[in-house]
Amino acid sequence: MLRSRRLLFLLILLAIFATSVYLLRNQDSFEELPGLSNPLHDFTNPLRGHHAHEENPPLLPQRSLTHPIHRLITDAESTFQTVRARQSRSLADAVAEYRRRYKVPPPPHFDKWYNFAKRRGVELIDEYDTIYHALLPFWSLKPSVIRERTREAIGFDNALIAVMIRNGKVVKMDGGGEMYQWHRDATPVMLGNFIKYLPDMDLAFNIHDEPRVVVQADSLARHVSAGRKNMTLAYNSPSPRNSFSKRPSDLGDGMRIKDYRTTRFNKFAHQPTWSNSKLSCPLTSPARGCIDSDCHVNITAYSDQPLGFIRNTTAFSDICNSPSLEHIRLLRPPQRLRLSSFQDILYPSPWYYMDRVKYEPERDMPWAEKNATMYWRGSTTGGFSRDGGWRRQHRQQFLMKIQPQATSQILQYTPNTTSSTPEIGAWEVHSTPMTPYSKYFDIKFTFIGQCDPGDCDAQREYFGTTDPVNMFDAFQSRYLLDIDGNAFSGRYHAWLQSNSLVYKLAVFREWHDEWLKAWVHYVPLGLRGEEYVESVRYFEEEEGGQQEAKRIAKESKGWAEKVLRKEDLEVWYFRLLLEYGRLVDDEREDIGFGI
Repeated sequence: MLRSRRLLFLLILLAIFATSVYLLRNQDSFEELPGLSNPLHDFTNPLRGHHAHEENPPLLPQRSLTHPIHRLITDAESTFQTVRARQSRSLADAVAEYRRRYKVPPPPHFDKWYNFAKRRGVELIDEYDTIYHALLPFWSLKPSVIRERTREAIGFDNALIAVMIRNGKVVKMDGGGEMYQWHRDATPVMLGNFIKYLPDMDLAFNIHDEPRVVVQADSLARHVSAGRKNMTLAYNSPSPRNSFSKRPSDLGDGMRIKDYRTTRFNKFAHQPTWSNSKLSCPLTSPARGCIDSDCHVNITAYSDQPLGFIRNTTAFSDICNSPSLEHIRLLRPPQRLRLSSFQDILYPSPWYYMDRVKYEPERDMPWAEKNATMYWRGSTTGGFSRDGGWRRQHRQQFLMKIQPQATSQILQYTPNTTSSTPEIGAWEVHSTPMTPYSKYFDIKFTFIGQCDPGDCDAQREYFGTTDPVNMFDAFQSRYLLDIDGNAFSGRYHAWLQSNSLVYKLAVFREWHDEWLKAWVHYVPLGLRGEEYVESVRYFEEEEGGQQEAKRIAKESKGWAEKVLRKEDLEVWYFRLLLEYGRLVDDEREDIGFGI
């Protein structure tokens, strides 16, 4: 008996000793990791970044764990999982979170919206900051002023579609011509499942590629400040009424559009628009502070990585950080998207809702059967070129940087031969001929246009063109590139739903930006182009990159199937129009939803 007890005691001591040794050797994994001081060399914890949220995390090689792309993926996944975990679980939680974020009660019928969203299985019930920021400046204006300016806008030939809602129905739509009949057909369908909860209102939809509303910086700051003060009045209302007010007398029955002979809109066809586009940037910003032609992008605002890999897509898409856009000539912001400096109100595009570009899974193929190439086909849209201006346009610049005769930059791994842990090396930037990496890029123009005759001829000679192809030919490639042009990318949702990995080059903002996370659902690319080659080489030539590319493509597909459905567009649209309905209500400080 005594001998058995001694044996048991020895076994317990051995177990405690083994556990202590294990914990001491792996203590780094339990400590909060400091930020990078030098993204190329500060790799103090090579084990950082194993995907803890996965049941069976992949075992990546040590060299992959220290690559900038892996670190960006790891950080983005951690942030994304935090966002998912914090979503409200009840109506009361959603109301409390709304009041905490926006310092105003939710709009009337918020409970109807919440139940509508839950029945449709919306993943992110709290993430609608885009709507708040879009409407905030308008809170500075009286509701009657907003209504009058809407009537003024649709009462002149301003290339707008007018939509009149009365008594829970669309009673009149006008504008857009035959080309936008699909838009007019789609709108009542998109509103159909929730229009009964909306107040009477007039809406004006822009049909142009470009956004239309920009305010000078000092004026915008005053509007934002006044808007917050007016929202505070609603926030302090002791018992807001959960209903909209009756139709104001100036709104009418919606059966007739009053004609106006003047307009506030200007026309800038085939003209530089940079001076107007940067109007709302602060005077101290790089875009406004630049006084000569040698102005540089504030890269540190969005990247702390070698080759300019993007960490913060919001800062990257802020044109106030990028005075060089004046010379890049990315100057035609798309429809239903906007530049950071414009005040147009974003809304979900009917293009996607009506399945004008629909993903067809039977046309896709498994990852292993796809070609190891980045694929893109398109035209020279994105700006009008004259006097050689095409050399500074973003689509043309992308193709120039991947030409076989170009010089590219990659990261090469150098083991640390002087350290006691040589497996912890460093990735260093190296310039190299593009030739060995040209095989990874299948990027071609199918049409040369939007240019003076001389510029069109020069581009045909430099780039050449290939025959137009079926859109679904893209699914033969593992990597699909999506680049902004004149308008929103009609292929983006289909790309995300595919078995391929999507790369996104965009400075324009869209309604779903809060729901799609860079480095989790797609790979963001910048305008400078230093990272283009490495962003493909890593996923193809590094063992860890091969695993991560396949995994991101799979997770992106699954997430797109959850958040880019028609139901999701309806929920977002419903929320936007409830917010707008309150904005134009004369009693907006006294209405709202509370528990």
